[in-house]
Amino acid sequence: MGFVFFDTETTGLRQGFDQIVHFAVVRTDNDLNETDRFEVRSRLLPHVVPHPSALLTNRLPIERLTDSKLPSHYDMVRAIQRTLLTWSPSIFVGYNSIRFDEEMLRHALFQTLHPAYLTSNNGNCRADALGLMMAAATLSPACLVVPHSSEGRPIFRLDQLASANDLTHDQAHDAMADVVATLGLCRLVRERAPELWQRFIRFSKKATVDDFIESEDGFFLTEFFSNQAYHSPVACLGPDPDQPNGRLCLHLDMPLKELALMPNEALQAYLSAKPSPVRRVRINASPTLTAFYDAPDLMLNGRDIDELEDCARRLREDAALRSRIISLYVAVREPYSPCLHVEGQIYNGFPGPDDERRIADFHDVSWLDALSIVRELDDERLQVFGRRLIYFGRRSVLPSHLKRVVERDLTDRLSDDVVGNFTLQQALQETERLLNGDGIDADGILLGYRAYLINRIGRVTEFRAKEFAAERS
Repeated sequence: MGFVFFDTETTGLRQGFDQIVHFAVVRTDNDLNETDRFEVRSRLLPHVVPHPSALLTNRLPIERLTDSKLPSHYDMVRAIQRTLLTWSPSIFVGYNSIRFDEEMLRHALFQTLHPAYLTSNNGNCRADALGLMMAAATLSPACLVVPHSSEGRPIFRLDQLASANDLTHDQAHDAMADVVATLGLCRLVRERAPELWQRFIRFSKKATVDDFIESEDGFFLTEFFSNQAYHSPVACLGPDPDQPNGRLCLHLDMPLKELALMPNEALQAYLSAKPSPVRRVRINASPTLTAFYDAPDLMLNGRDIDELEDCARRLREDAALRSRIISLYVAVREPYSPCLHVEGQIYNGFPGPDDERRIADFHDVSWLDALSIVRELDDERLQVFGRRLIYFGRRSVLPSHLKRVVERDLTDRLSDDVVGNFTLQQALQETERLLNGDGIDADGILLGYRAYLINRIGRVTEFRAKEFAAERS
């Protein structure tokens, strides 16, 4: 199984509401030799409002994003999906990808009526190079040069880390340049810390992570906050009752006798402290795990490994205590709040098998037949996205009442700040704030964006007044 290194550039950070505008990917063999590459761009969706900071970061003037010669968002995602399926099965690797790029890709696939979990299905595995670099800096510091801020904090920004390790990265925040830099850093770790690289590959597989957690009485879980690595000795309590891919683990920082003797109220208070001694491991998110017997002195930090192993073993043997801890922890955990807007509902359930078959057919028929398919869909989320795709592709196919529904929906997202999108007015306010700041608009990106926003606000306001005036009377 080879590797697929990928990166996205987006209109902002709101997963489900912002969009990918540039996608790049490099395929390699098992030895990280490049075998293929692919990149594609997209023009801006009509209802998506870029954040001005994203335009500055990616050095993208609004004129470029609205260029009619660019592929539509739908055509871009179709090309991405075809390419990645052709390259499956592979290990998918990005830089901070599991938290961000993977999510942006999942939403893009879902909103264009494709199966959303391409990188974790189809025999694929996934891993995140950011975690690998942070782990390498901690566990094998000689293999990487890590720059530091003036306050002495390590910096893991891709462009600065690549530069510090003599990797060419002249176009930071260009998707292909970021992919090449990520690949270069991975080659360094593979060459200089082969055991760490093999562990990285091993835990890219969900089943392997699950087997490790089930087979080890205890282990070190490495988590990263503010560019710092924190190593916690933990033992698995059991599956997260609310997350099939979650495993709840307990930090072994308190004697088990004290935990067992705590009344429920005191134990619940202990479990709900910040940070909580209960840590959730996502077995499908390439966690950084180390067996006790592999832990270096840095991880142990003066702890006695025999005591840790004994504590972990006794906790694993005490099913009643583990069950009690899980139930008390889950009872006070902040509940998941479902999103009211369709863009944020990707995790509200899987489409049924009949809908999976229908959306597979959607892409191979005429727009008129696509409308018939959308009308048959059971999943209301897919109905909304399907109507949008038809509206963008050939709106004349939609009957007038459905076209009106779509237009109301899309213009709400441009104008109403309660529907989740970054609105035109919010974007204008933020652009003005940046322009009144420290003079960072050397390329005129903000000035051009402000003019675009003012014009667009006027046009949308006029359209809504004309088309929906009767609804308000």
